[in-house]
Amino acid sequence: MVPGTANSAPTLRRFPFAAAIVLLVAVLLLVGCGGDGGGQGGGEDPIRLGVILPYSGVYAQLGEDITDGMNVYFEEQGNEIAGRPVELIQEDTEADPQVGVEAARTLIERDEVAVLTGTVSSAVAYGVIDLVSADQIPFVISNATGNDATRRGVPYVFRTSASSWQVSNPMGGWLVDNGVENVYVTAPDYAAGQEQASGFKDGFAAAGGNLIGEAYPPLGNSDYSTYLTNISQASPQAEWSFYAGTDAVNFVRQYAEAGLKESIPLYGSGYMVEADTIEGQGEAAAGVRTGLFYASGLDNPENTAFIENFQSQFERDPSTYAVQGYDAAWLIGEALKATEGDTDPDALVEAMESVEFASPRGPLTLDENHNPIQNIYIREAQDQNGTIENVVIDTIEDVQDPGE
Repeated sequence: MVPGTANSAPTLRRFPFAAAIVLLVAVLLLVGCGGDGGGQGGGEDPIRLGVILPYSGVYAQLGEDITDGMNVYFEEQGNEIAGRPVELIQEDTEADPQVGVEAARTLIERDEVAVLTGTVSSAVAYGVIDLVSADQIPFVISNATGNDATRRGVPYVFRTSASSWQVSNPMGGWLVDNGVENVYVTAPDYAAGQEQASGFKDGFAAAGGNLIGEAYPPLGNSDYSTYLTNISQASPQAEWSFYAGTDAVNFVRQYAEAGLKESIPLYGSGYMVEADTIEGQGEAAAGVRTGLFYASGLDNPENTAFIENFQSQFERDPSTYAVQGYDAAWLIGEALKATEGDTDPDALVEAMESVEFASPRGPLTLDENHNPIQNIYIREAQDQNGTIENVVIDTIEDVQDPGE
């Protein structure tokens, strides 16, 4: 009989006194082995981390890169933290808010994960933030750039990528400082596109620049000819754009094919010309200047080691997305070291707020909203021994999101 059922008391009374004492001690020992926060046991029980990323659809490569970056960090740690093995439990968000929230709920309720990390889509991130805020589970955003994700000031939310403003705004002032007084702006017509464009325009206008035209093609557009004609007719000094993935490949290629690159230099958010797009863009990417918080050629020991370890493990070059994943894992792992493997949510949050990063991207700290303070590098895509690579030509140091 199980103690606590209707027949348990008579059963215990039939035991000899000594046997009853032995049974009581055994029960107390079992009770003492209960789990810590999130239902995870201490000692050598695995630390379960929930990873919510797109592993199918158009953003599947981003999900793979972020996960691989995380795996590089945990491989460096021998796949254990504070004497406890680390288990990554992955769920596909399909970049769909409803699917993403259900994936997060599954990881929290079924798998009792200690921390959530991931999300490429800001729309998915916003839904998950509402969930983790209610359930008080730490959530480390490894890609989504929606400004409000950290500006809400939710104590359980951290980010290791950047806000949209942080990526796009600094280049506005940089262009004016470098003699560009008027531009044409384009970006896809969805939340991230609008946010990135808005951040750039604010920075450009604040520095005295003049916007002479803008256009917002639909997300997933394949033919930019009409927009390119409008840009040509407006005759701006330069063009600034935000595109990512297939959109970035198509826009950059068609911009060059239309003959605009030589007469109207192309600038943009760093996601437009990145490791995941350069192969498809080819020579069309050469000469394009973008702003982002990472470039593969950064000369620091952490970046050298990261690239070597990533190439050794996955036989390809890492992208910015992989760096974001690596730093997300670093934040989680170093916090767990500080708590000696304790996964109590409040203890983890406190530890994460004090983590000292050694990032491949260079200097990185967290502001009061848990958003990175970091350098934004102005990069030019150049031919390096037959390969197009982003080369840093200038650095805007310690860029912090305004938080409002």
